Amino acid sequence: MRILIMGPQGVGKGTQAKLLAKHYGIPHISTGDMFRYNISNKTPLGVEAASYTDKGELVPDELTNKIVKDRLAMDDAKDGWILDGYPRNASQVVALDRMLDELDTPLDKVVALDADRQTLMKRIARRAQEEGRTDDTPEAIDKRLKTYDEQTAPLLDTYKSRGQLVLVDGQGDIDEISRTIIGLLG
Repeated sequence: MRILIMGPQGVGKGTQAKLLAKHYGIPHISTGDMFRYNISNKTPLGVEAASYTDKGELVPDELTNKIVKDRLAMDDAKDGWILDGYPRNASQVVALDRMLDELDTPLDKVVALDADRQTLMKRIARRAQEEGRTDDTPEAIDKRLKTYDEQTAPLLDTYKSRGQLVLVDGQGDIDEISRTIIGLLG
């Protein structure tokens, strides 16, 4: 199964992606984790990515597209994956469609989680404290949520028109949300 998991920052995409990956026996591929790994290890990609994320900005498409394509082509992703944090804008949808065609790996479903703004802000603030994430400042969070609303949320209509969209309330019990998603995916 090949699944995109989408939603605003703090909605629980990573948590649900990990649970789904375990359930389906496929890798959870997080662009955020890939960037954080490179940033913490000060790789050339990480240094370049940090120059954006430290200001609450998103990493440019060409950099993100390359890292995603390389990851989706790895052996452990041949039988499926859950992609978290990508695509985030219309040009990345086009790039992902091209990647999947080249890899001959069609997308099955898009799970979209949602929660109210107050819940998102609380979750992100808690995550910043627990994980020591320097990129989760109140200003950066606000900027990323606005960017999501403007650039990523409209992508859900694309996947809805393709019959791939599964909408799920991201508020409530983690295990209950996971069971709901699995039930909707069939």
